[in-house]
Amino acid sequence: MKRREFVVLLGAGAIVGSISARAEQAALPLIGIIHSASAAANGYIVDAIRRGLKTADLVDGQNVAVEFHWAEGHYDRLSAMADDLVRRHAAVIFTGGGAAPARAAKAATRAIPIVFVSGDDPVQSGIVPSLNQPGGNVTGVVFFNGALAAKRVELLHELSPSASVIAYLVNPNGPQAAQETKDVLAAAKKLGLTIHVLNASTQREIDETHAQLSQLHAGALLTQADPFLGSQRASIIALATRNALPVCGSTREYVKDGAVISYGTSIREAYGQACIYVARILKGESPSNLPVMQPTTFELSINLKAAKLLGLTVPPSLIARADNVIE
Repeated sequence: MKRREFVVLLGAGAIVGSISARAEQAALPLIGIIHSASAAANGYIVDAIRRGLKTADLVDGQNVAVEFHWAEGHYDRLSAMADDLVRRHAAVIFTGGGAAPARAAKAATRAIPIVFVSGDDPVQSGIVPSLNQPGGNVTGVVFFNGALAAKRVELLHELSPSASVIAYLVNPNGPQAAQETKDVLAAAKKLGLTIHVLNASTQREIDETHAQLSQLHAGALLTQADPFLGSQRASIIALATRNALPVCGSTREYVKDGAVISYGTSIREAYGQACIYVARILKGESPSNLPVMQPTTFELSINLKAAKLLGLTVPPSLIARADNVIE
């Protein structure tokens, strides 16, 4: 065989092999993941999902195809993402980052199973009619982090009893913002604390709170349990540090990034539980028969290094109760 003919055949073989590989990949059941926030701040969620799927014997590229779609805080992109997955006949649509992605997916299809992970009340948000009997094509995991807002006020007061004024950063566009703010104000009133609510739904608005914090003479900063604010936690913590304020967040990721304290349900556990549901659905179970789950793990995390930098002494009673301590 002439060299030129051999090269041509070799090239044709490579093309056929590439097409074959793509066809094989396309034949795998597609798990389309839609999240309202950004990939950059949520690597731990990607890890939790991949680990959860692997635990359920689902491996990307082997027996399933896994795609992540990030809205980057632009909720107007969610519908198009869901519609695209429906057109491509996804086996399961997996949503995270609040109620909005689940609502977008539900509006796009009544046939494809949807598994959500959300801190928003799925019944109040119109995702499912009941936690025990979700019915239809939607089920998932709710971690009710917003319901722990009052507890965070108490912990922040225990951490810094001299902080009589607390700034509370809220995303006013979040579906649970009003209720969580109401809970925070009620808890603060019982403790004799003053709460100043600061609204921020964009990075620019977060930056603009710097001047407000300086004027309020706040002694601490509390953040709402919100996907957008969670994705912006690094800039929020940097902002608070410039104002010498301890931060209390809703997940341990805040503490890992420099907040002094956090309290909330385990986001990793929630996504792991959702992966179990994805596996069960792919094996033939109907989401209508799978009750919405609630995580049972609550994490108190403390960053002693961050506290020391602020000249703050963490009470031993708090350290003794902490699940995670960074020294």
